[in-house]
Amino acid sequence: MMDTRQLETLLAIEQHGGFAAAAQVVNLTASAVSQQITALETEIGAQLFDRSRRPPMLTAKGVEMVRSARSILNIVSETKASVTAGRVRGTMAFGSLRTCANSVVPTALAVMRTTYPDLNFRLRVGKSEELMNNVASGQLDAALVADHVIVPSTLRWTPVIEEPLVVLMPTGCGHMSLEDVVRNVNFIRYRTQVPLARQIDTEMARLGISPKQIASVNTMTAVVGCVRAGLGFAVVPQIVLKDVIAVSLDWLPFGTPPITRRLGVVQRFSSRQEEITSALIDALTEI
Repeated sequence: MMDTRQLETLLAIEQHGGFAAAAQVVNLTASAVSQQITALETEIGAQLFDRSRRPPMLTAKGVEMVRSARSILNIVSETKASVTAGRVRGTMAFGSLRTCANSVVPTALAVMRTTYPDLNFRLRVGKSEELMNNVASGQLDAALVADHVIVPSTLRWTPVIEEPLVVLMPTGCGHMSLEDVVRNVNFIRYRTQVPLARQIDTEMARLGISPKQIASVNTMTAVVGCVRAGLGFAVVPQIVLKDVIAVSLDWLPFGTPPITRRLGVVQRFSSRQEEITSALIDALTEI
């Protein structure tokens, strides 16, 4: 019998461009993904993918099924959080940027539990563009994303956090000015295809000083680890200072006035989870 897991897998294949890529997203083996799609094709009596092409391409029936799957998953997702006898039950699927997944989002979810004790959460961590696609397709109810991305017309973005960027420095550099740090301390670059990395590169270029890059790293956790090890300085969002490995490091504002980034919650315009999402936005705003 058709189930939501098969539909989620179908959407993951369509979104990520192949069975193998989808397998990583839905936490299954490639063979298990193939078995789910085969079972779905058998049940509806139609071929969803043209397997003679590499990677397999959606057939006309497959495209139609993807549209239906999005609608079905939207209904299922919203129904799970429906109000029963005055109490909100079910599961809220929420997405978060990596830089917020260690402290800000968990803290907000803990606050939510005091108001909605019967509500469960499913947290997915990823990049802004990916998370917005997940919200649009119904795989997520809402997500915390950066503002330097194009929000689809079907979604609403509500700003919740504006935080400064800071220069994180190895121990012993606390007496130095920003210019001295950039000129004399090695630079650890956050290099990945996300808005924050592009913003840091842009603002660093505006300083008119070419830092001595010693390393480029694609995760913020590793960036902080490199600074802690004494390799050099890095530009990071202030939220990173909440992490245990960063609290002992020296830092100073990045820019005068400090450069900031904005984060917001993206959600679909029509959702039965409006009450829950609004409460989560309030919780994030107050942190």
